[in-house]
Amino acid sequence: MREVPDYWRIADDVIADVRARKLKAGDKLPSIAELRHKYEVSHGTVQMSYARLEALRVIRRQQGKGVFVNDPKLWMREP
Repeated sequence: MREVPDYWRIADDVIADVRARKLKAGDKLPSIAELRHKYEVSHGTVQMSYARLEALRVIRRQQGKGVFVNDPKLWMREP
């Protein structure tokens, strides 16, 4: 069994936190620096996880304000 890439694991953790109601629609996610420290990964790894979450519509970025959780009803469904 292959190991899951760090960026995928971070994205999955965010999704799991929303499903467990630890995060709600509209909640602000930690900064890239905070996630880098928490997961001990590079800036690029966190950027990739945010890009994945954005592609799935789990999050939305607001310029100058941060990254926020989208309403799960708006999320893309994986095939």
